[in-house]
Amino acid sequence: MATYIDNRKAHFNYSVEETFEAGIELSGFEVKSIKNGQGTINSAFCIIRGGEAYITNMHVPPYQPHNTDAGYDPDRTRRLLLSKKQIKVLADRDSTKGLTLIPLSLYSKGRYIKVSIAVARGKKVFDKRETIKKRESDREIRREYKVR
Repeated sequence: MATYIDNRKAHFNYSVEETFEAGIELSGFEVKSIKNGQGTINSAFCIIRGGEAYITNMHVPPYQPHNTDAGYDPDRTRRLLLSKKQIKVLADRDSTKGLTLIPLSLYSKGRYIKVSIAVARGKKVFDKRETIKKRESDREIRREYKVR
């Protein structure tokens, strides 16, 4: 299971409560581009509309820019492939105040590309400072053990 694109800031900006795995509807050159490691999901988020789940603000540049359609939009909204039960659960979580749906990573599972979606709550500034302090103290402890 190779991870192609990772949302590194997700665990810093959000506290993850629950994760889901979903397929994603892509065109052929988008798959090649993702497998090549191109693309970003840092500002992406998921929405539920009309009984279907979508991912927006995911940027996937064309694999070969000169061979791509003139009307290709790299930031287009892409449909997520989930069961109706999972979509209902996500819609209930998304309607809760303070919770949002964010993508964590794009990875391969067999021959398919999957996206890991998290139900997350945004962190406040003091929570982020606390995370930084904890990271620094853990780093200091590791240094001390390394010296001894």
